[in-house]
Amino acid sequence: MSTEPRGDDALTSEEIPSRTNSFVGEPHDVTGARLAAEEFLRDLARSSPPSAPEYWDDILLVVTELAANAVQYAPGPFALRMRRTFDGVHVVLHDTSTKEPAPRPFDPRSGGGGIGWHLIHTLCDQVSVVTDDRGKDVHVFLPW
Repeated sequence: MSTEPRGDDALTSEEIPSRTNSFVGEPHDVTGARLAAEEFLRDLARSSPPSAPEYWDDILLVVTELAANAVQYAPGPFALRMRRTFDGVHVVLHDTSTKEPAPRPFDPRSGGGGIGWHLIHTLCDQVSVVTDDRGKDVHVFLPW
């Protein structure tokens, strides 16, 4: 009985690109997180371009919203971790608040915010929050 070699194009976990950036938690770090995400996506796109152009912008918007929420609602530093998954991008934002995010009513006439958490849930395939005594990790999975 002969067997033919089987090609396996799946990436091993060591080959999956990932990046972690840490921030102090100042307002300008929202821009820093977005720039770090853009650099990660630019590097990722060299070997694996997005399957739809809007996925790039969706990821940047979600990272910006997560970082803005961390700066506004969690005192102190935050960390942004991004990695390629087999079918998308996994983003984790760790901050120092143990309080889980909750949707707020959104009224465009008030200008008081409230749309970010709704946007995150709309753009992401999956959203989960893991809390412990040191803060929380917000995990989001987006298509790529």
